[in-house]
Amino acid sequence: MGDDVYHNGAFMLNHRFRFYQGFRLREGEPAPPPPTPTPLDWGTPDGYEFFLNLGGLSNADEKYFKGKQPLWMLNIDHPNYDDTWQSRAIWKHLKNIKPAVMLVGGWYDTEDPQGLLRQFDFMEKNSPPATSMLVMGPWNHGGFARGNGDRLGNVTFGSNTGQYYREKIEFPFFLYYLKGRGDGKFPKAYVFQTGLNEWRKFDTWPPKESSPSTMFLDQKGKLSWTQPSVAAFDEYLADPSKPVPYLGRVIPTTVLNSYMTEDQRFASMRPDVLVYKTEPLDHDVTIFGPISVDLKVSTSGTDSDFVIKVIDVYPGDYPDYDAPNPAPVPMGGYEQLIRGEPFRGKFRKSFEKPVPFEPGKPDHITFKLPDVAHSFREGHRIMVQIQSSWFPLTDRNPQKFMDIPKALSTDFVKATQHVYFGGADGSKLQFAVVNQP
Repeated sequence: MGDDVYHNGAFMLNHRFRFYQGFRLREGEPAPPPPTPTPLDWGTPDGYEFFLNLGGLSNADEKYFKGKQPLWMLNIDHPNYDDTWQSRAIWKHLKNIKPAVMLVGGWYDTEDPQGLLRQFDFMEKNSPPATSMLVMGPWNHGGFARGNGDRLGNVTFGSNTGQYYREKIEFPFFLYYLKGRGDGKFPKAYVFQTGLNEWRKFDTWPPKESSPSTMFLDQKGKLSWTQPSVAAFDEYLADPSKPVPYLGRVIPTTVLNSYMTEDQRFASMRPDVLVYKTEPLDHDVTIFGPISVDLKVSTSGTDSDFVIKVIDVYPGDYPDYDAPNPAPVPMGGYEQLIRGEPFRGKFRKSFEKPVPFEPGKPDHITFKLPDVAHSFREGHRIMVQIQSSWFPLTDRNPQKFMDIPKALSTDFVKATQHVYFGGADGSKLQFAVVNQP
């Protein structure tokens, strides 16, 4: 299952729709490039409106693709991790590689934030190259190769990170391995630590200086380092006809390439989004590596999505940046998305063989969010948001157990979601932390 197509079972609708609109899958002998496709007439600048009016994914081919997009239909016909996707997986062949390897990616890659990290992890565990280096910067897809890399959306990084990478990391690497010049000493991981906004070098990834720490959801919207003794739950109503948007403003018809740093204050105010946060931190808290999620949930339906967002909440008196924002967004109280991922509930046991929920019966969803290297600064808060849609970034779940890409508009139903916390098996997240409170 391609990392840039399905995220834990949820189809990446907004980004992939535009891609398939102009894509041709060819088989057999090489063929000349296809003619430039006619631009799609969206009929509105509002992507939320467009995709909601589209209805289920089953309507896209009839309305727009007309049977001419084999790759779109491949995804529609194979929503599970079956042999179609297993046979196409490249990562499992990345063994016994002899040349030096430098893997470069961005923390905010809207197209595939996980593929490169998974590739690095697999290579390190399976006869790694004599030299391999992971490089991660504060970029979107391909951002390391172009632009200054000094900001993304409303968030700034304090320096020209793209220029730094090209001059201080990429050039010395190729100078040594292609020309034999330089000392050839490269770290295992060269990553940009957001929040603190500085480059770091490590001999391992995740670094050895971090240690596992657990944060627990608690009553009254609290997020705590201490396991709560009282078991309880929060609930919300998930309505597919009013899905939670991924932006707090008019959503473009194509995915915004800076959404992964976007302000989440709009979502905190919705009744179908649960919010948990710490008290203001009395010192910096730094997390490295993946974020493990263990949610105890139930639903009144037989399937549901659960979206987890980890957020850095700025202090109320945080100053606005000297350089004007692309939009005049006050930074005091800014809720910066650090990492967010959806999980399609029916895949909680297996991506190969989905299973329904038993309505009202608690069950666990466990998965990992892609790696981060981020410092929550003193005076900031750590926040977790939980919701059941992220639209139109991901397709809507009809909240009944079925072949979702074939769902009709009449299949989409409301569902009451419970998120359980406290006790021996309540919902929690695990980080690799430096300087836990």
